[in-house]
Amino acid sequence: MTSFKVIRARAEKRKGGPKALEKLLHPPAGAKALAKLGDDRVLAEMTRRVFCAGFAWSVIDAKWDGFEAAFLGFAPAKLAFKPDEFWEKLTSDARIVRNGAKIMSVRDNGRFVQEIAKEHGSFGKFLAAWPSSDEIGLLDLLAKRGSRLGGNTGQMLLRFLGWDGFVTSRDVVACLRDAGLDIAEEVKSKRDLAKVQAQFNAWAEETGLPYLHLSRICAMSIGENYSPQQIEDRTRSDY
Repeated sequence: MTSFKVIRARAEKRKGGPKALEKLLHPPAGAKALAKLGDDRVLAEMTRRVFCAGFAWSVIDAKWDGFEAAFLGFAPAKLAFKPDEFWEKLTSDARIVRNGAKIMSVRDNGRFVQEIAKEHGSFGKFLAAWPSSDEIGLLDLLAKRGSRLGGNTGQMLLRFLGWDGFVTSRDVVACLRDAGLDIAEEVKSKRDLAKVQAQFNAWAEETGLPYLHLSRICAMSIGENYSPQQIEDRTRSDY
């Protein structure tokens, strides 16, 4: 496998040097910040990621105030006591995107958040204690116990919550394959995910960098060379 020094040097050249690259690397939230996350904010981000899947993110962003109001600020305890009629009415609520299956996922994920909070004190504390060296274990848990949180949605949820992990985006996977990792062009199988995890673990040991930075440097080292503004516009995703 290619040393990460080579990958970083390539990214630095593409982005205008070491200092220019550093400016594009935002730090992960950190354990303390994650532990302070309110369960309502976790459920809100779960909902945002679920609804963004398959939709233009700009559509969801434009309606987000309506989502907050319609789902009662995403307070799991409040939503837990709402009858079926409440959820049925939401399917005709113009304040949100009226996708019945995704609307019902909010109810299911509210229960999921409450279960985890009961076990660990809060969902944020649960995330703060989970090691980045086992992201695939966390993704598996999200897929099994959450609703519609599998695949890329789970990865993006962790990224937007500030948890320190990688994202198997097109450019990140292209970087890994170019570095010599034997994985498919689209990483979907548990076998490929395990290989990706092992490689990021090795690079983390080699460099001491957060997994977030490793992932983003990979993305910036290959493929279309986005401008700094385009990267900022894409927020914290890895293209």
